[in-house]
Formats: sequence, structure tokens, C-alpha cells
Amino acid sequence: MQAEAAGRKPIRSLDDALDYCQTLGMRLSKQRRFILELLWQEKEHLSAREIYDRLNQQGKDIGHTSVYQNLEALSVQGVIECVERSDGRLYGNISDPHSHVNCLDTQQILDVHIELPEELLRQVEAQTGVRITNYSIDFYGYRSAQPAPDAQSQA
Repeated sequence: MQAEAAGRKPIRSLDDALDYCQTLGMRLSKQRRFILELLWQEKEHLSAREIYDRLNQQGKDIGHTSVYQNLEALSVQGVIECVERSDGRLYGNISDPHSHVNCLDTQQILDVHIELPEELLRQVEAQTGVRITNYSIDFYGYRSAQPAPDAQSQA
């Protein structure tokens, strides 16, 4: 269901992202390529500032404004993902419908593709009167071992 809802082939590689840009008629400047290459290389959600810093550390010639403009263009066209957080926007390489695991101790956002059972989707539709065409789930947890709240109160 998830892939069907997007209406296009999922972007699963840097080549897919570059091909999709060309399909959209987007110019593939060296700055735009630098950003896409970095996101596919790092495979994590990064702020515009982190992208700018990492590209400059790699010796890539790109300005701060250029990073922001290219991220905006790529995310608006659905080539990359933009996640809105209270502390700013983060950009990731996966743009098709997917879910996230938010790691509370590392502040990382991990991408996961989850297929919910059709029975559960029908149950949600029955309760809400809304036909589900797409979904994403946000999971939250800790990477390091954290005792459960009940275990702490019983100790």
C-alpha cells in the first residue's frame, strides 16, 4: 500500500535520486550533486548547517545560501525528505512514504519501512470514516538500556 500511495517509483539510491531530478527537469548543478551524494553517503537526517559543514570539511565549494536553496528545491520536489522538528528542519535521503524511529538518547531519526496489516487499516477506517491511502508511524525509544518505569518503582 505504501508504494502505491506515492504514485511513483521509490528513490532507493543516489542514481534513482539523480534520475528523478532529470525526470523533473531539475538542473543537476555540482552543488545539488554534492548535497545528494552527502545525504546518500551519510544515510542520516542532517540539518542544513550540518550539511554545509560536512561538505566544506570535504573541500566541496558550496555556499551557505546555496545549501539552503538546494535543500528547499529538492525537498519541495520530493527528491529528499524534510522533517520538521522543534529545533529546526532535518533532511534525509529517503523521500517515499516511510516511518521513523526517534532515538531519545542519541537524538537520531532512523528510517524504517513498515507495512501495517490490512485488517488494522480497515479498523482505523471504520473508526474514523476516512479511507487510508498512506501512513507513517513515529516510534520513540532509547538505544541504550533504560529500565522500564515500573521496574524502577518496584526496586
